[in-house]
Amino acid sequence: MRILVCGANGQVGREIVDRAAAAGVDVLATTRQTFDITQPRQVESLFERERPELVINAAAFTHVDNAETHSKEAYAINRDGPACLARLCAQADVPLFHLSTDYVFAGDANVPYKESDPTGPTGVYGASKLAGEQRIQAACPHHLILRTSWVYGVHGHNFVKTMLRLGAQRRALSVVADQVGCPTHAGSIADVLLTLARRYREEGRLAWGLYHYSGTPACSWYDFANEIFDQGHAQGLLAVKPSVSPINTDQYPTPARRPAWSVMDCSLFENTFGLQPDDWRSSLASVVAELGRQAAEDRGAPKRSHA
Repeated sequence: MRILVCGANGQVGREIVDRAAAAGVDVLATTRQTFDITQPRQVESLFERERPELVINAAAFTHVDNAETHSKEAYAINRDGPACLARLCAQADVPLFHLSTDYVFAGDANVPYKESDPTGPTGVYGASKLAGEQRIQAACPHHLILRTSWVYGVHGHNFVKTMLRLGAQRRALSVVADQVGCPTHAGSIADVLLTLARRYREEGRLAWGLYHYSGTPACSWYDFANEIFDQGHAQGLLAVKPSVSPINTDQYPTPARRPAWSVMDCSLFENTFGLQPDDWRSSLASVVAELGRQAAEDRGAPKRSHA
């Protein structure tokens, strides 16, 4: 099965490419430098030339604060690009898998968001991602939109890597404690997408639609940071665990407003596909271990003998 992966240099895209061979699929990996989804002629040309059997769109403008001042670019990548892919997928009768975000919600709830709950993004990033969802739903019948949250992993920029870097530099840190969400491993998202791609290949159909998928259990950024430091210290990435103080959002102002509540109900996804979201603490352990291995290699640590 030949899968076109857009955004192959991002957190999830890299994981899809790395895991594709084991999943038994042939991946055409593209980045914005080689394939711009906002350019219809490029998209049309690639579809005609490569004839993908399924498309996974992991490309996105994800810098939440920069989106406020670069709204044109954010909408081009998060709305217009997906719309272009959806149109070509529909014409070629090819399914489109697309990643979206918890930021489509206002974040003012106190129970997990269901797919049917009203949306209400509070910034450009969330609004542009919601617009992308709507364009796909209108143009491509065979779509799978996966909303996820607080993505972290070995690749790219994310909270885990930032905390480990700051934890190695500082003895004390302050982290927001009044925003609650669900950390989600990029590798887990990749595994889910590849599993569903295989099912489509084998069965010729899938329960198309919009779903929520994120790690469990819910926690605050403060809780997440503490677990990162515990595991980083245990893996030898941090010589000393920094002390962490909880602060409120208003003590850490940002250009874009963050949702206070980013917890999503994943029961529809679980019941439909029989796939359980990962416990983020276990997935975090594998990420921290890999980052530790990479750090050891960078330091020129001697390799273990297999003799």
